[in-house]
Amino acid sequence: MTGRTRKKPVPLSAAAPGAAAGSVPLHIQIRESIRRQVREGELIDKTGRLMTEAELGRHFGVSRVTIRNAISPLVHEGMFARTRGRGTFLRSNQPENWVGRLMGFSETIRDAGYQAGAKVLQQGMTNRHDADVREQLRERAVWQLKRLRFADDTPIAIEHAFYPPDIGLELETRDLTSIIMYSVFEEELGHPIKEAKQTISASLADSTSAKLLGVKAGSPLLAIERLTLGTEGRPLELLRSVYLPDYFRLSISLTRRHP
Repeated sequence: MTGRTRKKPVPLSAAAPGAAAGSVPLHIQIRESIRRQVREGELIDKTGRLMTEAELGRHFGVSRVTIRNAISPLVHEGMFARTRGRGTFLRSNQPENWVGRLMGFSETIRDAGYQAGAKVLQQGMTNRHDADVREQLRERAVWQLKRLRFADDTPIAIEHAFYPPDIGLELETRDLTSIIMYSVFEEELGHPIKEAKQTISASLADSTSAKLLGVKAGSPLLAIERLTLGTEGRPLELLRSVYLPDYFRLSISLTRRHP
């Protein structure tokens, strides 16, 4: 892309990003190495206990501080659980329980070593939405939030989200430029998330999105539509986004079944 420095991709589904060494902070390189090696049955004993920080430090040849910074996100996302006095344990020996974790933009960008940011373009109640939004959210009127999203100071995505009115009016009282959406759902609004259904496709930048993202009209974009559901199956958010493909990629772990 002319005039734009290419940065490392941000994984949309965290299955071993594999960005080039040297372009990624050391603790993130170590974190992904731990993730990959544990999937292969390494670094843990038969009970699922992870090597100690000191042992991991010797294994990777880095400091305990680097190891601690590498492990903390894995604990936060649910791959590991820490037990005082006993150690750090793999929550499950089934990789599908933690591959493809659901994360919002701010969590994903922060996890990749950038500073996430946002500019609100549009917000508020509306009934001027298409039938697909109405059908998926099961609401005649919805609360919408459209934002330009940044990695450090570079605009890399446009997100247009739709919410049931009661959730939207709660979100309206919060700082929408720095909100960690899924954490607010679960920790403040009392809406535990069960799953999300996501569709990924290719798109072309129209004149408006091209201007916002600093590219030429007709430039390729990555388009995402995600419906997030609560534990009882209630739709919580319908998100439609476009991303600069230089900054995002999707990694999926695939296995072949044999008869």
